[in-house]
Amino acid sequence: MKITSVNVRKIEKEGSRMKGMASIVIDDCFLVRDIRIIEGNEKLFLAMPSRKTATGGFVDLAHPLNRECREMIENAIFEVYNKQD
Repeated sequence: MKITSVNVRKIEKEGSRMKGMASIVIDDCFLVRDIRIIEGNEKLFLAMPSRKTATGGFVDLAHPLNRECREMIENAIFEVYNKQD
């Protein structure tokens, strides 16, 4: 698996922990949108696309199944994020 495209839109809203939105294309054939870039207490982290359940909780619509995949996605998105002014 290879991430073939990354798009990041920075968000600068005072008081918000959300710092951006990202989308990735995997192997030039699978698109994942609405990956949120969140400012945590110690560092930035990614929140995968999710939807609200009938009970008021949230469930991820798409997410990596292992640590290696998560790191690959994080590295690709944060590389583009950090290059933007």
